[in-house]
Amino acid sequence: MSSPQVTTGDRIIDPMIALAGCSTRQRIVVTGSKSMELTMELYRRGYLLAAAAGNCGRPSGQYDVALVDWRRRTLHALETTIDWLMNFLSPRAVLVVWVDAQKPAANESLRALVAKRGFMIVQGTTHECGCALLARRSQAYPVQKAA
Repeated sequence: MSSPQVTTGDRIIDPMIALAGCSTRQRIVVTGSKSMELTMELYRRGYLLAAAAGNCGRPSGQYDVALVDWRRRTLHALETTIDWLMNFLSPRAVLVVWVDAQKPAANESLRALVAKRGFMIVQGTTHECGCALLARRSQAYPVQKAA
């Protein structure tokens, strides 16, 4: 009897779901080099409203969660992807970006890149397969006016 082989995508999907606090009723867009594999893994887990970036429809603020698998890719290329994602995400959307383990300077660059695009960093985590951060759109936290 052989044990099932665990792929890297399988190992990152659980921490990404947990970090985002995903519900099976939320619309999720997945992007990155393994977006189709991760989307299929989400389907297997009951997240039937998930879509890979290649088949996510026209941008209309329809997604509640964006899962971005950005391992073995540059932060410069991530800027373009997040800019593209912006119109697909609802005002209360959350963004989870998974990257390879990085030096502290690279982590600060990632945080700045995400914050510059209107997201507030909520949490970060480190895992054997890399590290991730959770961010919420700033519109989800409107500025309260003084009385």
